[in-house]
Amino acid sequence: MTSTSPMNGRTHLEARNVSVWFKDHQVLNDVSLVFPENSVTALIGPSGCGKSTFIRTLNRMHEMIPGAGLTGEVLFDGEDIYHEGVDPITVRLNIGMVFQKPNPFPTMTIRGNVLSGLRLSGRKVRNEDELVQTCLERASIWTEVKDRLDAPAGSLSGGQQQRLCIARSLALQPEVLLMDEPCSALDPGSTLRIEETIRELSKSMTIVIVTHNMQQAQRISDQTAFFLTEDGNPGFVVEFGPTEQVFSSPRDPRTEDYVNGRFG
Repeated sequence: MTSTSPMNGRTHLEARNVSVWFKDHQVLNDVSLVFPENSVTALIGPSGCGKSTFIRTLNRMHEMIPGAGLTGEVLFDGEDIYHEGVDPITVRLNIGMVFQKPNPFPTMTIRGNVLSGLRLSGRKVRNEDELVQTCLERASIWTEVKDRLDAPAGSLSGGQQQRLCIARSLALQPEVLLMDEPCSALDPGSTLRIEETIRELSKSMTIVIVTHNMQQAQRISDQTAFFLTEDGNPGFVVEFGPTEQVFSSPRDPRTEDYVNGRFG
C-alpha cells in the first residue's frame, strides 16, 4: 500500500515499507503509514499480528532486542531515524513511549518519577516545581496527587500510576507519544481518564496507540490501521483510513469482520 495519509495536516512521523525480523523469523511485511501532527492513530488487529513490534520500530526500541532486524525507513520530520549517525537516545527523547503495564519507579516519589527521565538524560530545567505541576496537569493527575508529591509512586492506584508514567514522558517534551495498550490492565474509570488525557494531549502532539478495544479506537482516534497475519505469514496492514470510515464502511471484508467481532 502507499504511505499517503487519510488525514490532512503536516506529516510528523512516517513509516515507509517497514519490514521486521527477529533473526530468521519475519514479523512484519512492507508497512507504510503516515502520522500527521496533532493526531491520534489507533493500531488494531488480533494478537500476534505485529502491532506492538511495529510501534517499537517508531522510536528504535525494536533494535534493542537481540537478533532484531529491519528494512525500510521511519521518517521523523523528514529524517530517517535509522540513518547512520542518528543518535537513538535523541530519537527516544523526541518520540516517547508509554507501555502496557504501568512502570513507575515504585519507591521513588511521585515528584521524583516525573523528573527521572530528565535526570537520566542529563537535561536541565529552570523551574522543576513548575515542570512537575505542568506535566501532572497535562496527564490529568495533578489534583489527585498535588498534596502528596513526596509519597512513593507505589502508593498510587494502577490508573494513577499509568498517568504518572504519561507525566514522566511529557517531562522530556516529546513531539510524539507512542502508547502500547496503555489501558489494558485498567478499570473502566481509569480507562476513561486516560482516554480524556490522550484527546487533550493530541491538541499539541502526535499520538500512536495500540489497542484491542474497538470502542476505544473509535472514541479517541482520528485514523486507524488494521493489522493482520494470515496462514503464518508476516503481519501486514489490511486497511488504513479515517477511523469513522474504517469502522462504518470498511473497504476490505476482513476489516468489517474484525471490527464487528467476527474473529480476533
